[in-house]
This record gives sequence, structure tokens and C-alpha cells, in this order.
Amino acid sequence: MTIGVDFDGTIVEHKYPEIGKEIPFAIDTLKRLSAEHHKIILWSVREGRLLDEAVEYCRKRGLEFYAVNSNNPENGIQRERHQRKLIADVYIDDRNVGGLPDWGMIYRMVTRNLTYEQALNGLDDDDEEERDRSRAGLFARLRRGAR
Repeated sequence: MTIGVDFDGTIVEHKYPEIGKEIPFAIDTLKRLSAEHHKIILWSVREGRLLDEAVEYCRKRGLEFYAVNSNNPENGIQRERHQRKLIADVYIDDRNVGGLPDWGMIYRMVTRNLTYEQALNGLDDDDEEERDRSRAGLFARLRRGAR
């Protein structure tokens, strides 16, 4: 799976242009996902020296990215704004609707292919019947809200 991950507010606390403190378990979770053969792409608004600092911050903690601001590692670090449309299976970003789940939840969602609601309700991929009931409940709530 290809995973696009933001830096500021997602891997580290927001202190842009400085680098904030690491968000607990962010780098360890990303290293584990990478070791499990997921392609981790840093997807950041940082450019130039600020982007280099973010990449080096992660590298010093043992996190190497498949690519940086690009879908192709052959492009090297994309320091300017040419290819900014990233194609990924999953995006991890603190600007997500509902905010950033904790990194344990993120790991569970990625490795078990769960939606946020399924992970919140404790549903695993192999619990098909329970997932169907959950979806039916969600659609019923949506229908009630539309009236």
C-alpha cells in the first residue's frame, strides 16, 4: 500500500517553520509500516531547506521514506512545487475531517483495511456480519438526518 504522510501536525507537533516535538508513536508506527513493505511517502508543504530538515529529522530517527513530495523515488526530493499531486492509497494528515487519530488507531486502520468508524467500533476485517450491521446503522442515521 502507498501511504502519503504529512509532516507538521502529523509526525511532529505544529511549530512551522521550526520542527515541533515528535507526536508519540508517529515515527515508530511509520517505520513498522515501512518494514511491512508499505511505501511511505512524505507529503509536505515544506520546500527547500525546511523540507531537507524534515527529511533529516526522520532519517536520524531511523525513518527512510520511499519518496518525498513525489510518487517516484527516482525523482529525489522534490524541493519545489512541480509535482504536488500525490497518488496514494491512504493519506495521513492532521487536517483530515475529524482530526488525526492516534498512531495506534492509524496502524490498525492501515493494516486491517478498516474505516475510521470500523476502527472506533472495534470491528475487524473478518467480522463481516458486525460490519454489515454497523453500515446499516450508519445509513439509517444518515437517512434520519436527511429528513
